[in-house]
Amino acid sequence: MKHLLSVIPLICLVHLSFSQSHLKPGIWRGQLKTKSGNLLPFNFDVKDVAGKQQLFIHNGSERFKVTDIRQKGDSVLIHMPLFNSEFKLKQDKNGLKGRWIKHYADHDMLMDFDAVAGINWRFVNNPAVPKLNIGGLWTAVFVTDKGKQDTTVGEFYQTGSKLTGTFLTTTGDYRYLEGIVDGNKLHLSTFDGGHAFLFTADIKDNKTIVNGVYYDGYDDVEKWTAYRNPKAALPDAYSLTKLKPGYKKIAFSFPDLNGKKVSLTDPKYKNKVVIIQMMGSWCPNCMDETNFLVNSYYKKYHPKGVEIIGLAYERTTDFNKSKTTLTQLKNRFNIPYTLLITGYTPAKGDPVKSLPALENYRGFPTTIIIDKKGNVSKIHTGFSGPGTGKYYTEFVAEFEKLTDNLLAEK
Repeated sequence: MKHLLSVIPLICLVHLSFSQSHLKPGIWRGQLKTKSGNLLPFNFDVKDVAGKQQLFIHNGSERFKVTDIRQKGDSVLIHMPLFNSEFKLKQDKNGLKGRWIKHYADHDMLMDFDAVAGINWRFVNNPAVPKLNIGGLWTAVFVTDKGKQDTTVGEFYQTGSKLTGTFLTTTGDYRYLEGIVDGNKLHLSTFDGGHAFLFTADIKDNKTIVNGVYYDGYDDVEKWTAYRNPKAALPDAYSLTKLKPGYKKIAFSFPDLNGKKVSLTDPKYKNKVVIIQMMGSWCPNCMDETNFLVNSYYKKYHPKGVEIIGLAYERTTDFNKSKTTLTQLKNRFNIPYTLLITGYTPAKGDPVKSLPALENYRGFPTTIIIDKKGNVSKIHTGFSGPGTGKYYTEFVAEFEKLTDNLLAEK
């Protein structure tokens, strides 16, 4: 912890001393190197926007914007807008080389990185003709090195060699995955400053994917297999987390970003439908949920009598550090609703300790819907973001219908 405290001011000074960067405009191909030596590739555009350079990282249909790019001499610093991570690089005639650094509360994760301009392919320049089309729904089973299993739903879209899709779990999805089918080999990856995922596998036949390996960041590795299943589905997201017997309400009192305590009993929330977003600035699925709440839901429903409270579970119990990361999130999405710093972290059962009425809590994000009488109406576990296609569309329709019904209650 002392090491991190000493590094943060230094980073701030470096930010101040850097001048405008001048990377070659156009498409680039970058790759991160895992501990096992596997390369996790992604593409990004460099564009000149209003006299400044910006990056747009490609993940399927998403273009993830990065605006904080600074250069001094041959040194390039790219600070990611979310998830407390950055690139520290050197630029030469061959491109960029250095490291991606992701900051955690008690340590840093570092991955070697290099990038070359002018390359628009992700995994292979000229992939072999695919032997099969794996588009559709699959039941995928991930197994950790300790034998823990997680059954997910894989949904893939394949056009020629190009492959996109995602894996859906009970707590969220793997966001936008992009890659190829090279003969009978599957390759998918994604990177957004929080996620750094690489998937490889063999396509055995039209119904079976085998020898799958999933690389998460620098050194986390899981094995996976999948079988085609047109009826693959997750359990109802409203059925997983509940209130303990005897409870109808939840209660809390946490400070906002200015240190002012906020509670559900405050007059602001009386006779209102209230959405409680259990989230963290480190959580990519929470980012997708925040984008939905800010840009679609809040604009439509706040004038009708809906309030939203974001309960933040940061990776540190330090109020000021949590405030810094949450302010970054707030500014990124122009969040108009209240964010509270709970002082609890995501680990060791802290979310349940903060809201002891909850039972069978699964993970982030979790959304608690409260009716106008202050009672918990429903609890939604996870979030299927726009990378999940129809699942996202179905969630939005169902969530809005639930809200309309609660607003109509007397």
